[in-house]
Amino acid sequence: MGAVSNQGHQHTDVDTGSNQTDIVENNNTDSAQTSRAQTVTQDKKLFRCLVGKSAAMQRVRHEIEQVAQSDANVLILGQSGTGKEVVARNVHYHSSRGNKHFVPVNCGAIPHDLLESELFGHERGAFTGAITARQGRFSMAEGGTLFLDEIGEMTMAMQVKLLRVLEERVFERVGGTTSITADVRIIAATNRNLEDMVKQGKFREDLYFRLDVFPICLPTLAERIEDLPLLVKELISRLEQTKQSSVRFTPEAVVALSQYRWPGNVRELANQIERMAIKYPNGLVQANNLPERIRAQISEQAASGLEINDVSQVMKNVDKRCQDMTTPHLHIPAEGFDLKTYISNIEVNLIQDALDKSGGVIAHAAKSLGLRRTTLAEKMRKYQIERDPNTTTV
Repeated sequence: MGAVSNQGHQHTDVDTGSNQTDIVENNNTDSAQTSRAQTVTQDKKLFRCLVGKSAAMQRVRHEIEQVAQSDANVLILGQSGTGKEVVARNVHYHSSRGNKHFVPVNCGAIPHDLLESELFGHERGAFTGAITARQGRFSMAEGGTLFLDEIGEMTMAMQVKLLRVLEERVFERVGGTTSITADVRIIAATNRNLEDMVKQGKFREDLYFRLDVFPICLPTLAERIEDLPLLVKELISRLEQTKQSSVRFTPEAVVALSQYRWPGNVRELANQIERMAIKYPNGLVQANNLPERIRAQISEQAASGLEINDVSQVMKNVDKRCQDMTTPHLHIPAEGFDLKTYISNIEVNLIQDALDKSGGVIAHAAKSLGLRRTTLAEKMRKYQIERDPNTTTV
């Protein structure tokens, strides 16, 4: 398909409701019970994805619940990294269209001359390289939700074509003449001020009014900084599930994080937590372990941020497995004991267990222990630990 085929990888973003809800294992196939179970699962997802107790986030959750069951167009406003797509997905999954496709399109990431074909599809021979017909995102989202991210990046010419679909609910593929009905809910998002763009003649006023039926304004992380301890816990939990990695922060470190301005919002926070998990795997991050860029800003804003009491209650509820690894609770016998031998025995047992679970593959065992392969190999020589002779060295 020529140049258009370069955008093909974006189609993997299409989600169905069944893919986004947890599987409920229940031999009873009664539809009412299944529906109730899915509702509970979706409710859990709503609050998990939009974690926070601040007034701003409570307002956002309430607005999602209000608009979800309608078919009204939604316009999500907020800075980059505030979670606009998360909100869009929650509106979709809590709507009557939740069991249909959720199709995201980043209008700013697709070349302007390809966006029409991407949205509406094209017929065979519509342009050079169009060797077969191809459906667009509107067709893929039929019955579901089309999420138009970075709508402010759309050209005026494309805005006219989108407006027609919103008004008439029909469109034609590029190079085609047959009108296709569009049963799609539109959710748009932007980090731009569309009202200002309208005044500047860069965004159509009629399209703006069509999209702005129900606006949801997302706060910056700085505006909801009291949610930071809960966000840290949630992001660590996701890291453990998706990347098999973990890290913990002392209350003092979390207070220090709260004094940073977070221009990249929650996305930047997530990236920093992943970075700390790489640098200090299964470790405990102190305030002085934080990146220099963050520490430099903290010193300038020492009076801002949370107090230690604000975070201690939240952060003390850490994962027990990691806590036991970092601060084991032991009682020294009255007669005393050989600490060096005790520590060595623990290390030998952990190494042997990791080797057993990895089938003797040193690289995999090292990863599970948070060590470099060479470090683990040195410790094996030190303790004279032999691998299973039936395994292959990696």
